[in-house]
Amino acid sequence: MIMLTSKSDSIPFYQPVGNEIALFEYAYNNQLPLLIKGPTGCGKTRFIRRMASRLGRPLFTVVEARKDTTVVLHPLADDRRILPIDRTGELLMAPAQFMLVISYNPGYQNFLKGMKPSTRQRFISLRFQFPQPEVERIILIQESGIEPSIAAQLVTLAGALRALKDHDLEESVSTRLLIYAAKLIKDGFPPVESCRSAMVETLTDDLETAHGLMEVVHAIFGE
Repeated sequence: MIMLTSKSDSIPFYQPVGNEIALFEYAYNNQLPLLIKGPTGCGKTRFIRRMASRLGRPLFTVVEARKDTTVVLHPLADDRRILPIDRTGELLMAPAQFMLVISYNPGYQNFLKGMKPSTRQRFISLRFQFPQPEVERIILIQESGIEPSIAAQLVTLAGALRALKDHDLEESVSTRLLIYAAKLIKDGFPPVESCRSAMVETLTDDLETAHGLMEVVHAIFGE
């Protein structure tokens, strides 16, 4: 759960993939709460940071909000825009520049499974997915300074790993992990070992699964 409330300084790089910037701005201007959903490492937090900077607001983050907080958000997420604090008896009024944003990963978080329709329907929603290959290449080059040819190989590898169906992985390789691998390679670490450390060993603890993923890495990088 992320709340926007005062000024932020630097504007982080973010590569748009659709109308998400316009939608966020419309939501902000109309005091509408926003729910952003998508897999881990696909750019949700980076997008919110970019929008906070773009709008001149700071970012306040509440990590891993509990299910029992959802009802408390009802008056904050509707036109009342208030937050009651039971322990102190306070009633906080959200300023006009305040925006409530919830970000979650449907793959492993069950936050919304217990959320009542009356809670969900207080938010407009935005779905994030991993970027298309051409966009992901731009992101890798911008974030790491890697050569375009290596960026293309990493994106190809990501596509191959994400397409695997016979490996028991809780999460697929994220754009964030690709950036980590790209930074290691850019600094001179061997590509295969960079992919092993930044992706394979992060994705699984199972030796057999790791071996299978490394076969894909070797196929892409030819080492």
